[in-house]
Amino acid sequence: MTAAAFVRCDRAPAWAELRAYFEGSGRRLDLRRAFAEDPRRFERWSQPAPHVFADLSKNLIDAHTESLLLKLAERCGLGAQRDAMFGGQAINSSEQRQVMHFLLRQPELRAAQALAAELQAVQSTGQAMLTYAEQVRADPGITDVVNIGIGGSDLGPCMAVQALEEFRLPGKRFHFISNVDGHALSSLLAQLQPRSTLFLIASKTFTTAETMANAHSARRWFEAQLGAQAPALLPRHFAALTTNVSAAAEFGIKTCLGFWDWVGGRYSLMSAIGLPLAIAIGSERWRQLLAGAHAMDEHFRTAPLAQNLPVRLGLLDVWYRNFHGFASRCVAPYHSRLARWPAYLQQLEMESNGKRVDALGQALSYATAPVIWGEPGTNGQHAFFQMLHQGTSVVPVEFVLVRHPAHELVDQHSQLLANGLAQAQALMLGRAHAGGHRDFPGNRPSTVLLLERLDPASLGALIALQEHRVFTSGAIWGINSFDQWGVELGKVLAADLEPRLRSGDEAGLDASTAGLMARLRA
Repeated sequence: MTAAAFVRCDRAPAWAELRAYFEGSGRRLDLRRAFAEDPRRFERWSQPAPHVFADLSKNLIDAHTESLLLKLAERCGLGAQRDAMFGGQAINSSEQRQVMHFLLRQPELRAAQALAAELQAVQSTGQAMLTYAEQVRADPGITDVVNIGIGGSDLGPCMAVQALEEFRLPGKRFHFISNVDGHALSSLLAQLQPRSTLFLIASKTFTTAETMANAHSARRWFEAQLGAQAPALLPRHFAALTTNVSAAAEFGIKTCLGFWDWVGGRYSLMSAIGLPLAIAIGSERWRQLLAGAHAMDEHFRTAPLAQNLPVRLGLLDVWYRNFHGFASRCVAPYHSRLARWPAYLQQLEMESNGKRVDALGQALSYATAPVIWGEPGTNGQHAFFQMLHQGTSVVPVEFVLVRHPAHELVDQHSQLLANGLAQAQALMLGRAHAGGHRDFPGNRPSTVLLLERLDPASLGALIALQEHRVFTSGAIWGINSFDQWGVELGKVLAADLEPRLRSGDEAGLDASTAGLMARLRA
């Protein structure tokens, strides 16, 4: 984003209009009254998008609010910023990089001429990945696939493999190791046999500290188990998802699948980082995942802002964060296979939009990303829904419902769906005059995202929907949603402290860190 094109949202006239409207009547919108006065509210505030139907009607928003939000989006250049991304401009301004994860699912025949070379590389790497995935699928000697990565190299593949369990190849087990805490890896290795295990080392640079610590431990275990045979067998049992081919070769790996600087880690599932998923579901269903994401890309790229689902969700996030002051959003997927969906969204949104300066590096005077948290229903109902219904903080809730289950326990699925609908209804309606402890204030907002089925295409569309929603709110806030400098400081300090823990060198440390380190060494 150039300085000439940059417009701070809080300096746009629509921002002041939104503030005035919120302070007047906007903050007093009552959903119960809104439904009573407008029998067609559900029709007006719900819409289909590729593979996803969204009900926005139980949100604290009216036509005037949305018109002002759309006016704000236009003044902040949302459409131009979207076009700049799809046009291949370097919108990651702090790193001078393009942002083109949409190319990972772009059909070859529809490529823009300016991006033809990049797309050709994507197609070539994608085909190599699928060829390798099919080889692993056809190999009966490999029974366990262990993905070693962290952040975007773990959260996306882990979430998706679990989400698409019903499409997974029988006879192979999939494991995900991310934390540098050795408890996870050691307990997994105790269950594995080296001759039937494939380790995937997922690190773009092949230097990520946690990933490489786990990778070296896995290799030492492999060598200890197989002794003199290990060097010859290692290339069959280790592969790397990296661009640092020389470092992988030094490790002993011959199979490397890379990706590009314009693919951020949290946007990398549909690159080579998705290899565990490709092995799990196969080439045909992998392509269905890409097709579902591409359909949502096209919806975001071409639909008018007022009928554009990612835009409407992103603008609603701005309305809640900056005007209502809601500091978090609860994600409640009513499908057990989406258990890792909230964790995946945490990185996508909070790493993208958890920024305190604008795209030009100037401090912001307004809030940005909300805290994203949640658990699958109905478990959450017996944990934190008490606070959602009767707590002092209002937390918007986003339900994900799936119409058709992948099992034959039809009665239980009806019970599950009824619970999801009931929670959204109870948040809105509340219950008064039942006596202090039994009163529910109601008028608490929620969104329902409805899928026909949880399959590769719908999962791809759901992922792309959330990616573009984050883009929308980030564009309105005027921040760079595609860097993550806040991740770096802790890494630098950890690299300094690790040798100090061994040596006992406390020179120059603050008293708290020095005291804790001394206690850990005692």
